[in-house]
Amino acid sequence: MNVLDENVPDSQIRILRSKRVPVRQIGLDIGRKGMKDNEIIPLLHHLDRPTFFTLDGDFYDRRLFHQGYCLVHLDMEEEIVAEYIRRFLRQSAFKSKGNRMGRIIRISSTNLVVWHFHQRQETRLSWN
Repeated sequence: MNVLDENVPDSQIRILRSKRVPVRQIGLDIGRKGMKDNEIIPLLHHLDRPTFFTLDGDFYDRRLFHQGYCLVHLDMEEEIVAEYIRRFLRQSAFKSKGNRMGRIIRISSTNLVVWHFHQRQETRLSWN
């Protein structure tokens, strides 16, 4: 399940849905509007292997590791979020839920920085 933080603009959600990318948004489809960061993590624990996309850099934090979900910080302008979510989900290394679980990822227009649950250092990947 792809879960979007409520800070992802409606225009980007419409683009994702028009491209048939299944997404659910905090405050609209799941959870409640105005959820605090510390309330979102417990929500993710109750979902089936979610990938959580957010513009909030506070989620790019090793202390939030869990093998049951993936956290993705979108380090970019709001207007291009849908494009990069789609690119990320098409990357061979992250196409399946299983490949994403236990990772915290920061996506920018130039690269992806990945922390895996069992690694002590980040891995930097360039876009294909």
